[in-house]
Amino acid sequence: MTRNSDSSSPVIRAALRAWRGAQRVYIHIYTNNISRRLQHAVAAPASWRREHWVLAGIACAAVIVVGAIVPSGASATRSPDTPVTTLDLPVPTLTRDPAATALEDTATATLDAVDDTGSWSVVSVRSGQTVGDIFHQNGVNPGILQQLLGNGANASALKNVHPGDEFAFLRAADGALRGLRFDRDDHTRIVVSFDADGMHQRTVDRLIERRTHVAHGIVEHSLFDAGAQAGMSDSMVLKLANAFGYDIDFAQDLRQGDSFTVIYDEVYREGERLRDGEIVGATFINRGKRYSAFRYTDSAGNTMFYSDDGRPLRKAFLRTPVEFTRISSMFTAGRMHPILGTMRAHRGVDYAAASGTPIHAAGDGKITFRGWQNGYGNVVILQHGGHYSTLYGHMSRFASIRDGQHVSQGQTIGYVGMTGMATGPHLHYEFRIDGTHRDPLSVTLPKAEPLPQVELARFHGQTQPMLAKLKTLEATQVALAK
Repeated sequence: MTRNSDSSSPVIRAALRAWRGAQRVYIHIYTNNISRRLQHAVAAPASWRREHWVLAGIACAAVIVVGAIVPSGASATRSPDTPVTTLDLPVPTLTRDPAATALEDTATATLDAVDDTGSWSVVSVRSGQTVGDIFHQNGVNPGILQQLLGNGANASALKNVHPGDEFAFLRAADGALRGLRFDRDDHTRIVVSFDADGMHQRTVDRLIERRTHVAHGIVEHSLFDAGAQAGMSDSMVLKLANAFGYDIDFAQDLRQGDSFTVIYDEVYREGERLRDGEIVGATFINRGKRYSAFRYTDSAGNTMFYSDDGRPLRKAFLRTPVEFTRISSMFTAGRMHPILGTMRAHRGVDYAAASGTPIHAAGDGKITFRGWQNGYGNVVILQHGGHYSTLYGHMSRFASIRDGQHVSQGQTIGYVGMTGMATGPHLHYEFRIDGTHRDPLSVTLPKAEPLPQVELARFHGQTQPMLAKLKTLEATQVALAK
């Protein structure tokens, strides 16, 4: 059967009703967005208001477009010269439980109302606090916390809160808890509402982005001062020092006039700075020698810093396995023993440090001895492959380690003390190659192997543009300094 009017078709009439419903929803959404953004624009500094008015203008234009399109949407594709044939087909009836529909609508409306409310009471986690402490101090029923912990994804975040994390609470006029929210991770916010039907939870995705920055600094007083002058935070300066820590001893080797150029990123959430990111690439000139470091994740997912020729900056051994205040005794063929009063060889280096200072494994290895030896007191000996071994003496106590255990470079194996024949707290550290003692301060440590050929090509593809940029920046800074 042929008809010239769309409005006589039940299918088309249903479609028109759906379009008009969508129109009302879109206009409601855009109107709410405009209202919220204009409120923020008034409260924001002047420098931000222009952006808000531009966004509001775009939203208004979108509403006008929707209003213009939706009413004519049914006839937009109809040609008056082409007859439209319709078939009277039975439309299946969708049946839903009215109670379930009402409950869902109520929950959605409640969450929307809670999310749109601005009167949240925000609480920051302090050092030593748990989420239980936060909820108790804010009068939240313990049962609510148990319900939230019942969600595995929530549980991980709630059990591992950190200082600075925020929880927000919303209360009705009578003091009853109406809503709460917290961040499950950097990009996920949980919004919870409460009403007569119970607790409702919604997940909100938050936009995360990394913004890249470039900095150049010249050391005049300290590395931190140079970093601050270059616009870097102290934590980012520490990351820079850690990247070059295997090659440069920043406590002893830093000199006035040393310089660095660094590419790093910062993490932003919904346009606001969230935290420091990572060092992406950097060069450091120390005492006239140029070092480079590039952060690279290999095809197996392992992330490390590499030099520009693709060698890991992480060496096989730490030069010093403890944070010390001074070297109290050097490696020597003969010295007067402070207790025995006789001349004898000192086959290691003594690092003076406060009792209880952690002692770290100089390299990956296996514990071949953990116990007491005369003179050394509490001592640990590590075997690193077939040729190298290290000894750590005078410990006050051992870490949670055992004979035969494999340990990783940097892992704590014990703590500084003065057990055995010692006149003060220090670490006695020995380095041996095939059983022969070598001076830990001057021994040539084995070089790390470069990346395999296929991985090396991938590495160069990622890092060469950064290296070129760093060299250009270095040259520019040198030219400006002249």
